[in-house]
Amino acid sequence: MFTSLRARIVVILAVVAVSGWYLYQNHQQTGSPLKLGLDLQGGMHMVLEVDDPDGTMSLEARSDAIDRAQRIIRNRIDELGVEEPLVQKVGQDRLIVELAGIDDEDRAKEIVGQTALLEWKLVRPTSTAQAALPRVDQVVVATLGADSIRALGREVEGDAPAPGESVEDLLFGRDIEDLEQVPEEGVEEVELEEPQVDDEIELTAEESDLRPFTSLLLEGMDEGEFLVATEDYELVRRYLEMEEVQTVIPREISFHWGWEPVAVGARTYRRLFVLEREAFLTGEMLEDAQSQRDQQFNQAIVQFELSRAGGRIFSDLTGRHIGERIAIVLDQEVVSAPVVRSRIGARGQIELGQASMEEARDLALVLRAGALPAPLRIMEERTVGPSLGQDSIDQGRIAGIIGLLMVVLIMIAYYRFTGVLAIAALSVYVVLVMGGLAGLNATLTLPGIAGLILSIGMAVDANVLIFERIREELDAGRAIRTAVDEGFAHALSAIVDANVTTLITALILFQFGTGPVRGFAVTLSIGIMASFFTALYVTRTLYLIYLRGKKATDTISI
Repeated sequence: MFTSLRARIVVILAVVAVSGWYLYQNHQQTGSPLKLGLDLQGGMHMVLEVDDPDGTMSLEARSDAIDRAQRIIRNRIDELGVEEPLVQKVGQDRLIVELAGIDDEDRAKEIVGQTALLEWKLVRPTSTAQAALPRVDQVVVATLGADSIRALGREVEGDAPAPGESVEDLLFGRDIEDLEQVPEEGVEEVELEEPQVDDEIELTAEESDLRPFTSLLLEGMDEGEFLVATEDYELVRRYLEMEEVQTVIPREISFHWGWEPVAVGARTYRRLFVLEREAFLTGEMLEDAQSQRDQQFNQAIVQFELSRAGGRIFSDLTGRHIGERIAIVLDQEVVSAPVVRSRIGARGQIELGQASMEEARDLALVLRAGALPAPLRIMEERTVGPSLGQDSIDQGRIAGIIGLLMVVLIMIAYYRFTGVLAIAALSVYVVLVMGGLAGLNATLTLPGIAGLILSIGMAVDANVLIFERIREELDAGRAIRTAVDEGFAHALSAIVDANVTTLITALILFQFGTGPVRGFAVTLSIGIMASFFTALYVTRTLYLIYLRGKKATDTISI
């Protein structure tokens, strides 16, 4: 079928057209015919390590955590769309991550290192915490003392109180009745109520002058949450993190900060939720998460789907708590706390408020990929700039051009017109290799360029074997067509042997190598197959075209 001259030409043109189409598609999508690696287009290089500041994790536990983190980070990077990323374990407790062509480095670092602990917790009434709040005041004053509290307030604010405003005024409550009800753009507006504080607790004279915690809390309109002025957030957070304060908070509840600020008038506040301490469901039972935009409220949401077991738990709990709120907690912060209107099964959604769709996509990505088994910290970070990559491209281009020119000159000088046929076949070979790389979405790196140049040498070597066999047949007195047929037939075994053994080596390199070694192996493998096709099919077709008008008694330039 493909032995006639016309059929051969059609096959060659079809293969070249397909290769050209893949190169064109890549150019349309990325602006370059081929995707370039970290060393050619720039990108990020990070070294990650398990964050174990207390040194409590054993070497085996750290190694296991890194193994699991490697799989999770690989899944996350794959969904980021990074081509040919390198995620490699080094030693027992480190990972090397290389991301080529990353534009938003901060986003990449956040996604790679995010722990993504997802939990569902019931929201408890603020009354469950009210009784403990005055005791928190006493503990804070007793532990820190008045002078330390004043110093801490100045440290958080960054400077001394303004004239006319004492530290006590800063810490002990503000009159919110005169706030203008003008919401900030992009921040949710809520109405506030005065906090309900237990007045029966007796304080000393100094303590009655210093009420550093309760007066910083305002009750929000929704059940189960307090509001803290944005400028007081760090102060309240430090109070809540004190071990002495944790001992007086009821064991069945825990405080969690809200993800987004809310506005009252011209001021912003952070939500402080009162939740059950134990989660009734975790992200381990999450099977899928997809970002979408809510058509009704035009806000970003993440729709999630639970496993069968998780769906049963969720359905049972929501059925027993209709009218109450459930908090969706991500990395200890409440993303949303919707009211349960009816029994919910295995499907639900996370409302992200004013978050962008990109933030929603990132959240869905991290949830799908899973939670890291342990926090990771960046031990080393390097950015490979595009200028360095461009230098590598320029040097590789120069090396390739010099190599090709030398091959062309030597082939034409030694084999004359037959050498021209070999160069024409070599041009087809280059198109096929580039198209093969584009079709496989392979990334070209500096080692890949080395593999390309090496495979060019092998392509020329196959033609040299054929031409030398043809010469031997002509010297033996064979006719031109017979000499060409015999030359290709006798050179076939040597070409197959050379290409197959090199292909096996390339496959071994790809199987056991990583990063640049794989890039070299991929380019070399594609080059070997293209070399085999061009030497035995394209060159033979060019010979047939050349000999079409020749007589048996004519001679050829070889």
